[in-house]
Amino acid sequence: MKSVLARLASDFFSTIVFLVVYFATDNVLLATGIAVAGAIAQVIFMRVKGEALGYMTWASLALVIVLGGATLLTHDPRFVLAKPAIGHVAIGAIMLKRGWMLPYLPPIVKQNIPDQAILAGYAWAALMFVLAAGTVAVASTGDMGLWAFYVSVVLVGAKIAAFAIQYVVFRIVITSRLRAAAARA
Repeated sequence: MKSVLARLASDFFSTIVFLVVYFATDNVLLATGIAVAGAIAQVIFMRVKGEALGYMTWASLALVIVLGGATLLTHDPRFVLAKPAIGHVAIGAIMLKRGWMLPYLPPIVKQNIPDQAILAGYAWAALMFVLAAGTVAVASTGDMGLWAFYVSVVLVGAKIAAFAIQYVVFRIVITSRLRAAAARA
């Protein structure tokens, strides 16, 4: 769990920096500039540590630079506010690959309910697209308070709720199947 939280903090580092600086200063341009610099520094730090940087890391950095730059040039925060939507669409597209979730699941799930796990992978993709659409809708308002609430509470909360629902459903289905198999034996 600790490694998952560390990975999430790393993945959302520039957004976290943006929110902290924005709430501390109420200055979108300053928050954007520091978030862009933080994203660049994060990638440099990861490279110095010898960490392998995947496609998503480079894509995220490019988005932060391009959308942050557009925000700084135009003084329009909607560019940087749309970044999480682009990330969610990209992740959702990756999640459309059949069976993407299977390598991440424990053996008991793969052995007992692989078809349901594949369906859950598609449900996760749909969730990413819905969250992306919501992000675009909220970003288009330009309301920083609403956007901050959406990305820090709604996006995170929806994923935690989806994970909890998936866990409970998988547990119920697996327990039911194991009991039925034991009764037959």
